[in-house]
Amino acid sequence: MAVQDAGFLLVGLLVLFHTWGAWATVEVNMEDRVEVFRGETAQIACMFKSDDGIGGTTIKWFYTTRSGERQNIYFQDSTMKTVHRGTPFTDRISVNGTGASGGVVLTIHNVRLEDELEFICFINSLTVGDGEGRTKLKVFETPALPTIEVAQKGFSVSEDSLSKIGVCEVKNGFPKPNITWYRNNTPLRSIQDVVLTTTVESSGLYSVRSELNMKVMKEDKDALFYCEVNYFVPGGTRMTETNRINITVYYPSTAVSVWVESPKGKIKEGDSVELHCHGNGNIESSISITHAGVEQNLDSNMLVLNNVTRLNSGVYQCNSLDLDTFETISRNITVFVNYLDPAVVIPGDTVVVAQGEELKATCNALSSLQTHTAWFKNGEEVLKGHTLIVKDVTLHTAGTYVCMVTVPEIKGMETSGTLRVNVMGKPEIVKPDNTEIEESFEKSVELSCLARGFPAPSITWTTSDGKVLKAEPQKQTEDSVQSVVRVKVTSDLTVVCNASNKLGTDAVTFSIKAKGSGVIIAVIIICILLLAILGSVLYFLYKKGKICGRSGKQDLTKEKSNKDNIVVEMKSDNTEEAILLGVNGEKQPPSDQGGEDLVVQK
Repeated sequence: MAVQDAGFLLVGLLVLFHTWGAWATVEVNMEDRVEVFRGETAQIACMFKSDDGIGGTTIKWFYTTRSGERQNIYFQDSTMKTVHRGTPFTDRISVNGTGASGGVVLTIHNVRLEDELEFICFINSLTVGDGEGRTKLKVFETPALPTIEVAQKGFSVSEDSLSKIGVCEVKNGFPKPNITWYRNNTPLRSIQDVVLTTTVESSGLYSVRSELNMKVMKEDKDALFYCEVNYFVPGGTRMTETNRINITVYYPSTAVSVWVESPKGKIKEGDSVELHCHGNGNIESSISITHAGVEQNLDSNMLVLNNVTRLNSGVYQCNSLDLDTFETISRNITVFVNYLDPAVVIPGDTVVVAQGEELKATCNALSSLQTHTAWFKNGEEVLKGHTLIVKDVTLHTAGTYVCMVTVPEIKGMETSGTLRVNVMGKPEIVKPDNTEIEESFEKSVELSCLARGFPAPSITWTTSDGKVLKAEPQKQTEDSVQSVVRVKVTSDLTVVCNASNKLGTDAVTFSIKAKGSGVIIAVIIICILLLAILGSVLYFLYKKGKICGRSGKQDLTKEKSNKDNIVVEMKSDNTEEAILLGVNGEKQPPSDQGGEDLVVQK
């Protein structure tokens, strides 16, 4: 009986032990999720606690299909490690670790988008029981850079319906990227109508297209629109932006502006005036300018008035006509053309004043601005002011005076008048710089005589012996007469310039001294004396028989040749007898002298 009871007790303890073991579980720890880029390697760790050691533990790996079923991909116990065939992971997984250290790692190579599943690590212990852990594998793909484009060329603020502004697109991302529209750095969330289109590509990646529709305002003409794209990466999110775009907004003018573009500053007669007229809208409108009841259409919103006069002064009205609503808005500008009339000289263009009297003249010009007047003579300023006064005039006062009237406020605005002043008086010759002149014999000298006076004097040239010289034609200037004569120097000479008119005369004398005439005469005399001495010497030598190898006298009966008949006659003032020498040295009778001082016969 006792033995039987002991047997029942042992069986009961064994049953209790096995029952307790069925209730126990293995503690398994795994991460909630593992994140990895597509194409990279994912590692999923499975940590557990078991006292069975290597021999008493079985390890299995599963994944959950899209339909929720478990699919076994790996088995491991103390005797074998097996990768199940025929699964999407057969050739891409491996498991590291034996489980003895309480952990194994599932490695998935070349992760695909479809690998984004839940993976289960199942642990079975002979003594403790079994347990499992789960990890979700998240796969990521960075999308391409987003693009943005304007939907159409321009948008009108007059449109009642929403306008399609632009389209943003981002392609090939995973998970699906998000697109947000911005206007001037402000997200468009409340005023926009955004149409999103998501496309799943054949690769499983997502492409997202966002279309912005809104009612534009005038302020949008300067706005910058762009898209912000947010996408997921392992461990967080990233953001990228499109480039900025500006849209063309058409809006009617609410005001116009009109101004004178050129010239800058005050306008004067003769200028070209450029008027500009612009509205602040950019919808096509008709622009015109009206002046004195005449409307002129503009070319490029510009009106050019060439060679303006004071008649162009007045009010110019710029008009802008909206071609949609036919409403007109206007703006005025007043244009004033300054003028300066021609100068008026009184008493007139020419005035005749007697010497010693007073010269008085005025010069004025009507102008819209303050003027300044100055008088000039020979290019030099002689007086400032409208009135020219010269007391006790002289011949030097004569000439042409120019009065210049200018407007200091406007550069180049000026006019002028002239006054010719003639001073009645007898001639006055301007004293030459040099009246004592030396010049070489047979050279020519030029004499000039300048005389003032009115009426214009007449100039004549005479020599000291009363001879009248022929001069070049007279040159008459505004206040003087000039005459030039050329004289050939053959001896010392005195030349007189005579100037005369009906009121009197004046004269100036030039003394010309000939250089070198006495020397020439002395040279001629010396040459004659030398010829006489030479003849005497030749005759003496001939008589002595020292010439031509002959002695004695030449045969007088011998006929003389004409080419040998050379006769030299020398005659002095102290003897009546002439000595004639021939080539033969014989004396010739006086009757053959021929009456000449010096005769050379050949």
